[in-house]
Amino acid sequence: MTDGHTGGVSPRDGGGGSGRLGLVLGGGLVTVMLATIGATAGWLLAGEDDVPGDQPVAATSTTGAPSVSPTHRPTATRTTPSAPRTSASTASGLSVPPVIGTDFVEARDELHDRKLGWRLVFGTGVGRTVERTDPAVGSPVRRGTTVTMYVAGPAPTTDVPDVVGDDCDDAAEELGEEGLYPQYPSGRSGRVVRQEPTAGSAARWNEQVAIWCGTEKPTWPGVSPTP
Repeated sequence: MTDGHTGGVSPRDGGGGSGRLGLVLGGGLVTVMLATIGATAGWLLAGEDDVPGDQPVAATSTTGAPSVSPTHRPTATRTTPSAPRTSASTASGLSVPPVIGTDFVEARDELHDRKLGWRLVFGTGVGRTVERTDPAVGSPVRRGTTVTMYVAGPAPTTDVPDVVGDDCDDAAEELGEEGLYPQYPSGRSGRVVRQEPTAGSAARWNEQVAIWCGTEKPTWPGVSPTP
């Protein structure tokens, strides 16, 4: 009678060999992975030990882009136009005073008080009053400006003052107060040693009086100096 088992490998035995092979391969793979993980951990620990303790750690940038300092654009220079200059006379309100209809001597004194010069032009009419001025009344003027005054009548007479012995500048001022103009034949320095016309002579306004200024009396032609 023939046995039912022919000596072949039963399914149970064959399944056992494949399982063992899988276990061996799986165990080897796990071993390799553990070894790799261990080596990586050791390298990281070794790297941390190599970093000096006092070396600062760079902060992580939040933007990820390098920091760029702002570029300062050059400021364009603006030229401010200068304000128009105002003359001192305009700023101080200096102007030709209202002298129309007043006596020319009073008008002259008022100009003098305002530090203004004057010039008299006499007419052919009657009277001593000022008829018009140049510049006109109310015009803004600078200090020292000469104002011409036109008088209705002719130039009146005046007495020539005695200026011999006076300083040349003082003599000129005294003649001007009397309406006369000084003339300087020998210069303007020193004292007056001679005048013409002589003191007390009659003259008219705007006429000239010659004054010789110096340190010695002039020598007259044909007359020898006194020893």
